[in-house]
Amino acid sequence: MFTTPAIPEKPSGPSAPAAPRAPSAAPSGVIAELRERIARIERSHTRGAPVKSLCLGIPAIDQVLPGGGISLSALHEAASVGPDTEHAAAATLFVAGLLARLDGPVLWVLRQADLFAPGLVGAGLLPDRVIFAEAGKTVLAVMEEGLRHPGLCAVVGELTGKLSLVASRRLQLAAEQAGVMAILLRRSNGFDDPVLNEPTAASTRWRIAALPSPPAPDTPGLGRARWRLDLTRCRGGEPGSWITEACDATGRLGLVPGIADRPDPALRVA
Repeated sequence: MFTTPAIPEKPSGPSAPAAPRAPSAAPSGVIAELRERIARIERSHTRGAPVKSLCLGIPAIDQVLPGGGISLSALHEAASVGPDTEHAAAATLFVAGLLARLDGPVLWVLRQADLFAPGLVGAGLLPDRVIFAEAGKTVLAVMEEGLRHPGLCAVVGELTGKLSLVASRRLQLAAEQAGVMAILLRRSNGFDDPVLNEPTAASTRWRIAALPSPPAPDTPGLGRARWRLDLTRCRGGEPGSWITEACDATGRLGLVPGIADRPDPALRVA
């Protein structure tokens, strides 16, 4: 038989305040999961985290780049200007100079086999460090797969034609996750192809134009090649334009002193 529990009588006086209810204890597994989720969110939004970057060695350029250099965990773009837009010779040497100052192998993905590989040595990138892959129309896919391969210091891809925002975001995300620099060499048959100016997820976008070389001071012939280096987009930094000497055999640039304020030699009084 069931026993009816005794119910205490309700007091006739003013009602007494109810005792506070103790909160129910949450399972320890739920708390641990919440703490882990909060920690992941805090790590993903941490400000001021150190980002590895490659300095160009020219203070005027490095000071406009976030972190004082080109991020080694991001996607970058480089393209030539004018008649060189199709072959991208200046842009190729600029990229080779950057990679020459990194350690480790480089995956260079080609659309077609028209790269004169020995020419990269002039910018300091030795051939035994480069793995060439001819990918045809699958350059972006091969780049993305290469960014997942451990041991590479950079992945370069030569692209002709349109680059969608989605595809560039995939490469940017893969570079961030792998901590590997990704560089797209943009090429086009048209000098002023609007495709080259369409928005992408690249952290920096560089345009390199070849300029006339100065005469050599002590020997006949041409001096060191010069470029007009344009930083057209820089996420977290400032765009700019500089006249530089092309990469030397160690991959380093040189800044050409400004001549805008110098007097015209033809106007000098004897």
